Amino acid sequence: MLAPYASHADQSRGRFFPQEESTFRSCYQRDRDRIIHASAFRRLKHKTQVFIEHEGDYFRTRLTHSIEVAQVARTIAGALGLNPELTEAVALAHDLGHPPFGHTGEDALSELMAPYGGFDHNAQAIRIVTKLERHYAEWDGLNLTWDTLEGIAKHNGPVTGDVPYALAEYNALHDLELHTHASAEAQAAALSDDIAYNNHDLHDGLRAELFSTDELAELPILDRCFGEVDARYPDLNYYRRRHEALRRFFGVLVEDVIDVSRANIAELGPQSVTDIRLAGRMLVQFSPEVWKDLKQIREFLFHRMYRAPEVVEMRAKVTMIVRELFPLFMQQPDLMPKQWRKDVEDVEGDDTALARIVSDYISGMTDRFAIVEHARLTGQDPEPGLRASGPGHIRYKDRIGEG
Repeated sequence: MLAPYASHADQSRGRFFPQEESTFRSCYQRDRDRIIHASAFRRLKHKTQVFIEHEGDYFRTRLTHSIEVAQVARTIAGALGLNPELTEAVALAHDLGHPPFGHTGEDALSELMAPYGGFDHNAQAIRIVTKLERHYAEWDGLNLTWDTLEGIAKHNGPVTGDVPYALAEYNALHDLELHTHASAEAQAAALSDDIAYNNHDLHDGLRAELFSTDELAELPILDRCFGEVDARYPDLNYYRRRHEALRRFFGVLVEDVIDVSRANIAELGPQSVTDIRLAGRMLVQFSPEVWKDLKQIREFLFHRMYRAPEVVEMRAKVTMIVRELFPLFMQQPDLMPKQWRKDVEDVEGDDTALARIVSDYISGMTDRFAIVEHARLTGQDPEPGLRASGPGHIRYKDRIGEG
């Protein structure tokens, strides 16, 4: 049973290209399934969160992160009476636009694309699902519902002011009402992203030995979680102790979002998804107390993990790869595969359009492919720590979407 303020499939705003809907699946289920089967989604398994993809088999990738976000989002959606299929679709698609090497790769690509309209991973996700996935006979992209596209574009809130180029380009064709908030389903996906990465970055930082369990046990929220574990299991071994504490931390965040969001919704009394969009604020939120504690935890992660000397050293190496690949393809676009060269021919003489194609190509690369392709095209041996190995990373199909 869905709440009146949920996104009901029979009230969806439909698709840009009209098509007959499925007999057995709702429109949002169909969106979710198309995202799961997209080439860009599969490539997330070889794109990083913080560590380079081949640095360790146990570190999170964009794919495992997206699956974890979807799991949390479905839990929150169920508790709030929201549409679980739409919530899951937005959660699974939220990182499709990330380039190789995590936020490091995005920073480098944003700098390179600054003269050509910039680069933003949320806007790139819209570009992927509306243009770059080219499988269907009648349209480019996945032809997702307006509701799912809206959620991908503005799950973090309204997009106003300097709208990213790729998002503005699509919005001119298909108005996503960027000035309003998104549905509660999209808001649930956004908070689930925060919950998932705060939790798993603590896991990954411990595995990388960038900080100790004892240090975590001194942080807010986590101190209580470790205290509960120690009181209940006084002789628990090291690995089980930290797992039990971190899963309690995970639970605290989820329960806080559910409790606060229920209260926010009860206060507003929305009777439709339109009421959610026009509320003027995010209704799916953390409490001020938990948000304050999370900021302290994030500050800890920033200094001890994201800016750890080993991570900073790797950031410099992968930044160099992106910075050298971009001008190389701009100057010699014939180095790109055949299907990409066809697009280049259509924009001959337009540097901005060419830069967008080059950006599409690089941002679609996996970590391993970017490392190998850079070495092949420049004749340079990969730096120590960047030597990808194993079969399957050499071949890369002609186009994002034909992997």
